[in-house]
Amino acid sequence: MRLDLDTIVAGLLHGVLKDGITVEELEDHFGQDVSLLVKGATRITDVKFNSELAEHADNVRKMLLAISKDIRVLLLRLADRLQDMCELDRAEPKRQRKIAKETMDIYTPLASRLGIDWLKRELEDLSFKYLYPVEYNELNEKLESSLEERQRYVDEVINILRHKLAEFSIHPIRIFGRPKHLYSIHKKLIAQKIPLERVYDKVAFRIIVETVRECYETVGVIHSTWSPVKERIKDFIARPKANNYQSMHTTVLGPRGHFIEIQIRTEEMDLVAQEGIAAHWAYKEGQRVNQDDMHLFGGLKKLVQSLQKVEDPREFLLSVREELDQPEVYALTPNGEVKELPGKSSPLDFAYAIHSEIGDTCVGAKVNGRMVPLKYELQDGDIVEIVTSPNQTPRRGWLALVKTRKARERIRSWLRREEKKKALGLGREICERELKQNGTTLKKIVKTGHVRLLLKKLHCNSLDDMLVKVGNGTITVQQLEKVLLPPEAQREQEGLGRELELESGGVFKRSGKKKKEEQKDAITIDGADDLLIKISKCCSPVPGDEIIGFITMGRGVSIHRTDCINLRQTDPNRWLDVEWR
Repeated sequence: MRLDLDTIVAGLLHGVLKDGITVEELEDHFGQDVSLLVKGATRITDVKFNSELAEHADNVRKMLLAISKDIRVLLLRLADRLQDMCELDRAEPKRQRKIAKETMDIYTPLASRLGIDWLKRELEDLSFKYLYPVEYNELNEKLESSLEERQRYVDEVINILRHKLAEFSIHPIRIFGRPKHLYSIHKKLIAQKIPLERVYDKVAFRIIVETVRECYETVGVIHSTWSPVKERIKDFIARPKANNYQSMHTTVLGPRGHFIEIQIRTEEMDLVAQEGIAAHWAYKEGQRVNQDDMHLFGGLKKLVQSLQKVEDPREFLLSVREELDQPEVYALTPNGEVKELPGKSSPLDFAYAIHSEIGDTCVGAKVNGRMVPLKYELQDGDIVEIVTSPNQTPRRGWLALVKTRKARERIRSWLRREEKKKALGLGREICERELKQNGTTLKKIVKTGHVRLLLKKLHCNSLDDMLVKVGNGTITVQQLEKVLLPPEAQREQEGLGRELELESGGVFKRSGKKKKEEQKDAITIDGADDLLIKISKCCSPVPGDEIIGFITMGRGVSIHRTDCINLRQTDPNRWLDVEWR
């Protein structure tokens, strides 16, 4: 990749920190630049984590932070990962799958972000080999068996192209055909649900010309020779990808009815396409970073900044994967502003890309002048007009439609606020009801300062925090009742907490109901029926003992012996006359 001397030295030293060498020693011997690069390229190994997921997330977070400060860290990590993947056949199958998945999820899209196409393809194919070994081997064998036939086809197409272009005085620097890499063919087989025999563009052709003008002229010659597939014509010269990639792409129905993909670009464009950011490296002494690279660095820094607040390891890694997906759809506003979005993005993603409030109030969209549903998948070149309504609000079902992190986070944020608002209202209602039963109100306990004791007992930061937790069930009504009871009642309730249900006849019904034969020891409570009764364990009354009932908060009546110490500490107004039947 023709990198600078400091990066090459850091690459040779990238594992020394794990062997006991310190950052200070590196700086003394090789300078600050090299020591920082080595540190940024070293995985965390000396910190203990609660889970493998948390460790993985923290290593990715550390790498992204280092990248945002110096892009060379990423190039070192990519080179290191390629070496690891080439030696992965020595590892256990479980580790092979783990490393391959991490490579596919994180490192491959990062290579794509930098526009290093050859590295992206190698990492994808190596990951494919370990993630789907059966499919990899089958596909590889089939393609190897047809290698000679495909080479004859490549030669035929190249000869036709040279002849046709010469007729229009276009003399390409070179034309070549290369087999598409295995993983790209595998993705096509899965996406289109077709057998390998029906994948006609197994070979991609590339034409390198001298000028941008010749790029467009060459496309014209190709389309006059073979019928183009309209939706597969892409102009990345006028509208480069986010990683600065430029080229003309077209797919045509070539010789013998086979679809072929052709890319046309200049020599400089081809260098950038293959080497990406390394094609015009800016760290050599005396060079300056060009505007395209500044845009790319800025994008990576924004990625890091946007992920700083995501604390949950699983959500963090999901956000990284989605953010690293290469933008594949370029849709336009009616004013001609281009929005880059991930493939299969919906009008909701487009709406949130314009402004959060437009996304929140989106009720529909016009694409190329006609109304489409919100589940519509945007295509390259679509002109999108968002229809809004002040009465519209985000819905939970939208989460299944959106592809961008911005849209998803905004929707979730709005839903969380609404759920909190509902929980706050319900919690207030429940607390007012329970406090009323205890002869007070929320307003009174706030005024007297008793609310501070309440919050302390319930481990809440504020009154609203407590109300929300009551409303969403984090604090149960039973917990609330317990802290609201006076001390003597709390002692009685603690006694109740140690009660046992009787194995038989332990739960009784009041008079007025027919009792089963086995409920011969039932208790009668005068003037009421069908009330839940429990025998208190603190004094364990048995038939023949003098007993009395105590009305509990939400747990029916507990039965105590009349000489029970716990009973004597409770409120006599809540006693009931009971007797053994």
